Amino acid sequence: MATRKKASTSRQNNINTTFSVSSIDSTTVEEKLFGAAENGDAEDGPVVFICGKCKLPVGDSMSWDGSEDEENQIRLKRVTDNVYVGKEKRLFEVGKRSACLVVDLFCHGCHSVLGMIYASTPKSMDQKRFTFCLNVADIDSYVLGSAKQMLAAGGAAEQPVTLEYRGVVEQQLTEHLEFDLDELSKDMTRVPLDKLIDYLCRLCFQ
Repeated sequence: MATRKKASTSRQNNINTTFSVSSIDSTTVEEKLFGAAENGDAEDGPVVFICGKCKLPVGDSMSWDGSEDEENQIRLKRVTDNVYVGKEKRLFEVGKRSACLVVDLFCHGCHSVLGMIYASTPKSMDQKRFTFCLNVADIDSYVLGSAKQMLAAGGAAEQPVTLEYRGVVEQQLTEHLEFDLDELSKDMTRVPLDKLIDYLCRLCFQ
């Protein structure tokens, strides 16, 4: 009973680590998720799993159901609406004597394969049935609350004016001035001198 309670508590706590899916396996995922919880670390947020290709969220560690080391997969009890189940069942052999019927899981955003659901398995593999098995190689993840970058108390620092930006501003001012002078020259004969001087002063101080 104590063991079950400890396992249940562990699954609610996660380590503040972002996984690099190119260099991990399902065992590493489980160790990172729950290893720190056994040592009393209970301050980190849950892990969100996202599609490795289009980055849509597909599930989170609150629905964790285990991992499959041989297939390099993680099992979730629930996934988001960004995951849809394929229509065709296919034969999948885990071992020489362990043939299963599976249905592929796809991402709604990019339609890439994310994993599978085991529809029919030998009795020894019943724990895999009707859970969402996601391929570690096809997903990425991040930890809620792991962001550390903050703005200073005074807000964002002023950025220096670059030569490129200065050139753009000068070009816009030149075009604006040329247009105004062209319009002014058309009506020069009809503009009194005092109004012309006033107009030029206002133009210079805009």
